[in-house]
Amino acid sequence: MTTAVVAAGGLAFAGPIPAAHTEPRDAIQQGLDELVGVDRHPGALAAVRDRRGRTRHYTAGVGDLRTGAPVPTNGRVRIGSASKMFTSVVVLQLVGEGRVELDASIETYLPGLVRGKGIDAGRITVRRLLQHDSGLPDYTDSMFKTMGDFLPHQHVYLEPRELLDLANAREDGRAPGGGWSYSNTNYVLAGLIAQRVTGRPFNELVTARVIQRIGLRDTYAPGVGEEEIRGRHPRGYQRDPATDELLDFTRMDPSWGWAAGQLVSTPGDLNTFLRALLDGKLLEPAQLAQLRTTIPTDPESGRGYGLGVFSMPLSCGKVAWGHGGDIPGYSTTSATTDDGRAATVVVTSLTGSVKDESVAADRGALVDAALCAN
Repeated sequence: MTTAVVAAGGLAFAGPIPAAHTEPRDAIQQGLDELVGVDRHPGALAAVRDRRGRTRHYTAGVGDLRTGAPVPTNGRVRIGSASKMFTSVVVLQLVGEGRVELDASIETYLPGLVRGKGIDAGRITVRRLLQHDSGLPDYTDSMFKTMGDFLPHQHVYLEPRELLDLANAREDGRAPGGGWSYSNTNYVLAGLIAQRVTGRPFNELVTARVIQRIGLRDTYAPGVGEEEIRGRHPRGYQRDPATDELLDFTRMDPSWGWAAGQLVSTPGDLNTFLRALLDGKLLEPAQLAQLRTTIPTDPESGRGYGLGVFSMPLSCGKVAWGHGGDIPGYSTTSATTDDGRAATVVVTSLTGSVKDESVAADRGALVDAALCAN
């Protein structure tokens, strides 16, 4: 397992997928049921919005392995790197207000903070942070070399500057502009830039500028030291490689994700966010156009990455926009299309915690089916 997808991840589609053009409810429930069970995920939940704005919610599996309780409909989950979409919106709003320049060096806002070996911070722009071609190493590669490394960090609080120290100590940085290379470090810096130019904490910024602005009732940024998930939620699980047991990882300190991956939300709220984003309710047209301007992530998949969002071709010829998110206990895939559809699917363990690795492709096929349904 590579740690570039920890607290992170992209749209988890596995290349061209045969579309399932059957009645949406039957297809989605059947597909969700196939994601759970022995050697797969303990539980799953989803929200699917059709092009007329109607939303259906689905659940499968078990929400608590100890009690056998069902998965709560539209329950709260940790969304990992789907949080990056929210961070990008905050920064782009500041761009629209003239407080941040996309093509200004990060040294303009955070002088001297980035000082890794062979790294020329003066050549790294805000845009390069948001589109992941800064070349900066990923601090999570120092924290999580194996799946077992999650366990010692479960209850550890880390400041954003400590995350940057980890990145600065690495020696695997690349020249900026050398192509897409996913790094959580980029979004920690983006969050720090937002704080610096506003003089306000990042959690306050994302709450006021995104969450409250579009009325997301079940989305929040955890406070300092907050380890529990508020409200109704399925338990999240992480396999211990030493014992092969699934451990309850619901209670954890997500501070190491910070602006790169600490938010809590629901499938329904994520769909609402994506529609608000593409419908221009969060960004002015100029900034939304910048967000949707992509660079290729690899030469074969057809995927691109804009400023905080992936673009992904679907089997039906449409393009999906969104982001995935992996953090111990939960894995999220959330995407929308220009015709108004949206789909979010969440499972309650990481792919690295399941024994049947084909489940990742099945999850991608399910999202594709939801977005391509007649």
